[in-house]
Amino acid sequence: MGAEETGQRIIDAAMALVRDQGYTATTTKDIARVAGVNECTLFRKFQSKKDIVLHGMEQEKWRAGITPEVFQHVRWDLRADLAMFMSSYMERVTPDFVNLSIGLRAPQIYEDTAPLIMKIPETFLSALTDYFEQMARKGKIAQTDFESLAMTFFSATFGYTFLSASFGAKLTGVQQRKYIENSVKVFVEGIPTP
Repeated sequence: MGAEETGQRIIDAAMALVRDQGYTATTTKDIARVAGVNECTLFRKFQSKKDIVLHGMEQEKWRAGITPEVFQHVRWDLRADLAMFMSSYMERVTPDFVNLSIGLRAPQIYEDTAPLIMKIPETFLSALTDYFEQMARKGKIAQTDFESLAMTFFSATFGYTFLSASFGAKLTGVQQRKYIENSVKVFVEGIPTP
């Protein structure tokens, strides 16, 4: 096994353990055991558990793949595009990723991990705000506070994703596809009244 492969196995083990049991409960002994190395090897490659996790967060595979390019496939149709924003986020921010991001919020590392965790909502909000501004320039929506609109839509997207990851179908039986469809409809048309 090569040095690079060993380092990757250590990172993957650490990130999986943080995802499954949290940062605080994860020990270097656990990481070494899951990676199939001894602790001496672990400490030759990394300075600490925190160092391993921060290296993991630099890797795209541990960041859910949310980049501005994810949201570039717009058709300039409000309903279709909002559905694309929501479904693209939900495809990438899986229950495993939600659980990892919760584990990465431990007080011992949060100062270092928060800026990296925030990149996901920042990317979504920036892309959606820009989309709304372009739609207004095209005359397809009215001028308004686009940042607040984007935050409202992101909150609905994040909320469903987080709650589904936390509780599965125990909280609601509303399936993701139906949730996206209904959310976009309410966002575009408002709540139906008699």
